[in-house]
Formats: sequence, structure tokens, C-alpha cells
Amino acid sequence: MASLADATPPIALGSLDGRYRGAVVPLVDHLSEPALNRMRIHVEIEWLIHLIEHEVVPGVRRLTDAEQEQLRAVVPAFHAAAIEELAQTERVTQHDVKAVEYFLKKRLTEIAPDESDRGLAELIHFCCTSEDINNLSYALMVQGAVEQVWLPRAREVVAMVEEMARDLRAVPLLAHTHGQPATPTTIGKEFAVLAWRLGRQLRRIEAAEYLGKLNGATGTFGAHLAAVPEADWPAISRSFVEGLGLQWNPLTTQIESHDWQAELYADLARFNRVLHNLCTDVWTYISLGYFAQVRGQGTVGSSTMPHKVNPIRFENAEANLEVSNALFDVLGSTLVTSRLQRDLTDSSMQRNIGTAFGHSLLALDNVARGLAGLDAVPEAMAADLDANWEVLGEPIQSAMRALGAQGVPGMEEPYERLKELTRGRRIGQADLVEFVRGLGLPSAVEERLAAMTPATYVGLAPDLVDFLGED
Repeated sequence: MASLADATPPIALGSLDGRYRGAVVPLVDHLSEPALNRMRIHVEIEWLIHLIEHEVVPGVRRLTDAEQEQLRAVVPAFHAAAIEELAQTERVTQHDVKAVEYFLKKRLTEIAPDESDRGLAELIHFCCTSEDINNLSYALMVQGAVEQVWLPRAREVVAMVEEMARDLRAVPLLAHTHGQPATPTTIGKEFAVLAWRLGRQLRRIEAAEYLGKLNGATGTFGAHLAAVPEADWPAISRSFVEGLGLQWNPLTTQIESHDWQAELYADLARFNRVLHNLCTDVWTYISLGYFAQVRGQGTVGSSTMPHKVNPIRFENAEANLEVSNALFDVLGSTLVTSRLQRDLTDSSMQRNIGTAFGHSLLALDNVARGLAGLDAVPEAMAADLDANWEVLGEPIQSAMRALGAQGVPGMEEPYERLKELTRGRRIGQADLVEFVRGLGLPSAVEERLAAMTPATYVGLAPDLVDFLGED
């Protein structure tokens, strides 16, 4: 039997690079191994230019504008041939960041070939430990993945939920608490609850801080001070990190502490969990017949039962959200700890960031496709409401309580009287109206309660949808 491992092109081991690649491919530009190396190249080039432009090392000639442009052009040109060249260099160095340094020294020699410029190459990776480059690269990669890929898709999904909330704001729904028929609401209000929860988590993610450091092997600027003692190294580091669009962390060991990552991943996991709740609720509404899966459903629902259209988008999303959260949780719990001044657990752990984002992005794609294929079935919701007149026991006993508090006679033990009427058995409209007419209520209250139906007993549910516009 031929080995699948020998197939060309190579077969992906994981689903994100195989079956589901189309949904997650935008993350490749941000969170793949080549993306990491490309960002390392970017950081190294910007550090070189920063040192030269700020005349940190005395006597070094400045790069011309054309030379700076040529150097910066190495980053967007980092593609297949350059990726392979860097990989070959790393096979020799057995060190990824050192390979980047040698890769750039070669490029700088091509840009500035004069013998007198040979010293310029020594400012590549000047006074840097690998983690100076890596922490900045990861911060920029994650920032790009969140802001350019994940957030736009998440906003689209939340907007879909908000639109459903507004469109269905007045459609009555029999609520279920503990799985039992409960006070009616509207399906729009229930979607508004989910949209508001998701939106709140989005705002937390949008406000995320992305920290970076550049301060040497143990965070002391030791090599920097030894090489150029007269330079204000904290100020140079700060201006460089902030110039990259990150927040400067002044106090670290060899590694940036990754606390910001743990905070971000906790917020992303919480968003995922709310989205998971949406999936389970929508799945249940579909099972109750409140939604029909009709639009865009050209799929086979069951291999043996032709009538079935399974809610696979929401089930797929559930599974991927659970995988994503498992990874975000372990990333957050692991990255905040490093033995003494450095260990390498974070190096291996951070290589899973793309997978965590990928499963979340895949879930968002499935939720969007699932929601787009739904049509509400108000008739099914109305039928369940009409079969559960006993839920009106709540407003009747509440009105009796209010009247009793005002001194109206005959309103004693309203809860107990409604419990006797409704608990453990179904009642219809005629039973309830007869009960109301026999309570001796003031005429206005009697008429209001007698006219009430489960479908009209939705309180302020339609109006509450308007709170979606508020933070």
C-alpha cells in the first residue's frame, strides 16, 4: 500500500489546511510559519533603520532613501523562493532568528555592495536577543489577524444576529426555562440578547492592548549599554516599539510577559462561548420547528432519509468553537508563566495561535452560513403559544397581588389559587377566562386580563430590541 505521506502535493494532516482551508486561508498571511518569518524580517529591517536614522551608533553612515526603500521591499517580496532560501539557511544555522539575520545581511550586501559599507550589516540584530524580535513579530501578527481578519468576520456575524433581532422583534415566542414552558417573549428579543452579549465581547476585543519589548537577553539593556553607553536606550526602545504600533513594555525578563495575549485570548474564548450558546439555542429552535432551513440548502441532509435537512452549520460551529477554546485556554494559562528569566515553553505554545484563531474563524463562517439559510416559522411559534395558556397564570396572580396590596378585597393567596388551576395540567382560553371572570376584579383589570393571550403577553420584548443601539 502506497504511503499517503509520499503524495504530491503534500496531504494536510489537519483539517484547517485540508478540508476547511477555504474558510481560514486569510489567516495564512498573519499566523503561518512564513508569516512569522516575514514579520521577523520586517522587525529586523525597521530596527536597523531606526538605529541608523537616530544615529544611535556614532559614525555609521545613513542609508539613502532609495536604500531604505529597497530594504523595506524585501518584506512584501518574501514569497516562495525567499521562503525556501530562508529554510535552507535555517537548516545550516539550526536557529530560526539567526537564519533571518543572515538572510538580511545578504540582502543588505546586495543593496550596499561597497566594501566601506560592510559594517552596516553588523547593525542587523544589533544587541538583540531572539525574543526581542519574536515578541514584536508575534504581537504584530496577532494584531493583524485580529484587526484585519477575525474582527471583520465576527462583526458580520453579529450584524446578522442584530438584523434578525430587529426583523423578528414582534414575533411572539413561548419561552422555555429549565426546558419548561415559561413567560412568552419574542424571538427577536431573544436574538437581541445574544447580539448584545456578542457585541459587548467584541468591544473588549477591539480595545485589546498589544505589548512589545526590546531590551536584551534579560531585560536589562546590558549589551546595549556596553556597546553604546551614552545612548538613552529605554527611550530608543520605546520609540521603536511604539513606532511599530505597539504598546511598550518597560519591565520584562528575556521574554515579553505575554499577559496581554492571555487577556486577549480570554476575551476571544468568551466571545466563542457566547457564540456557542447561540448555536445551541438556534439548533433547539430548529428542532422545535420555529425555523426552517430552506434558503441555500442544496445539500444532502441525510444519506438515508430524504426529508431531512440537518442543522450541520451550527453543529460544525459548536465543535470548532470547542477546539478553539481549548487552545485559547491553554495558551492563556501557559504563556503567563516562564521559569525565572526564560524558558522555551512559550516558543512551542505560540505556534498554535493560528490554529486557535482558525477554528474560531471557521466557526464564524459556519454560523454565518447557517443563519443565512434560516426562515422563521411564526405559525409554529404561535401553535406552541396557543397550547400553553397556563403561562398566563403569572400575569393574573401578579395583578391580584398588586390589587391586594392596594386593599382590594378577595385577592388573597393569588399564587396558590393560580397554582391549583394550572399546575400539572393544560388549560385553554375558556378555562382561564372563566377563572378571571370569577375573581371579582375591578372591571378594567378584568377586561384586560380576560383579553390577554399567550401571544400578547410579551411585555416590552419588542421595544427592548432597541437597546441594541446602546453600549
